[in-house]
Amino acid sequence: MSLYERFEDAFMPNYGVPPLALARGKGSTVWDVEGRQYLDFVGGIAVDSLGHGHPALVEAVSRQVATLAHTSNLYLHEPEVLLAEKLLELLKQPAKVFFANSGTEANECAYKLALKYGKATGRSYFVAAENGFHGRTMGALSLTGKKAIREQFGPFPVEVRFVPYGDADALKQAVTEDCIAVFLEPTQGEAGVVPPPEGYFGAAREICTAAGALLVADEIQSAIGRTGHWFAHQAEGVVPDVLTLAKGLGGGLPIGACVGFGPAATLFDKGDHGSTFGGNPVSCAAALAVLANVDPAEAAAKGALLRAGLEAVKHPLLKGVRGRGLWLALVLEEPVSGKVQQAAQDAGFLVNALQPDAVRLAPPLVVTAEEIQALVDALPSILTEAAK
Repeated sequence: MSLYERFEDAFMPNYGVPPLALARGKGSTVWDVEGRQYLDFVGGIAVDSLGHGHPALVEAVSRQVATLAHTSNLYLHEPEVLLAEKLLELLKQPAKVFFANSGTEANECAYKLALKYGKATGRSYFVAAENGFHGRTMGALSLTGKKAIREQFGPFPVEVRFVPYGDADALKQAVTEDCIAVFLEPTQGEAGVVPPPEGYFGAAREICTAAGALLVADEIQSAIGRTGHWFAHQAEGVVPDVLTLAKGLGGGLPIGACVGFGPAATLFDKGDHGSTFGGNPVSCAAALAVLANVDPAEAAAKGALLRAGLEAVKHPLLKGVRGRGLWLALVLEEPVSGKVQQAAQDAGFLVNALQPDAVRLAPPLVVTAEEIQALVDALPSILTEAAK
């Protein structure tokens, strides 16, 4: 029986059967179970910041798991303190951190933090963006503006009003003094790597401040150098009230973080929230290795190189390129992203059919100029194959 058949027999059907079984990786290259080689331009969905098998990550995780693998939240340990201190150093703002295991849990923490603020101030509803994605646990899902994955699990515990992403006027109308918080991605990830109009995040900050609502920046995908800055909100000159992180922070190890700034940093009282595995020593060691080896300026330069190469490709199927840093989407003239993904895989490249007309590229931040050029050179034939 093949590995695919064994997967289908053993797992719930929510993922279907993935089209590829991977066996190992090195840098930006992975190999499947049959020995075929691919350049990885998915990066574990913007997770594998240092690629596969990075020596610093391997050493940090190996050393930590041999020293102290788990403590629970009943005890503290130095890796979690070092990681929190490092994040605060990079954020350059007074803040406090809560560690979770994933992005949805980081957003669940932010959701509970905001709920506590709402109850203390007599506020009643949230605002979020249409097509936004904040996770699949019930609190995070209630804030997710994708009807296909949201509606079948309602009703939800609080009211959430959805507005078009990037429309500052619509946001201003929706945010009143009864609004608890606004949840926004600096760039919408699962919607198709969609950046907002210039000035939108600054306008959101002003709108929330005027109404007394919290601004929550969901940077699960956009942070840790992915867009060419440690955190995407820094490029906007905006400080949110709450920031959520995950994905690229652990470089492949599961970790999430919820950061509260200013008054939001101390909204929780003892016992209000917790996580058995949050702040796990091994995951914290991995995150420290990531932060020590990521260079946002280098990611920005590589992102510019990738974008310039992609934009130079002239093909009837390619409508354009959008995104920031090493987090881009190929925008297609036709809804054939699945065919592009398959044609790319056949040509030795892993990309992600994110939306019917958008293909996500989120390679490891250690991707080389030669690997970028290899994808650019192969793209015309990939698109031609997909267009058949």
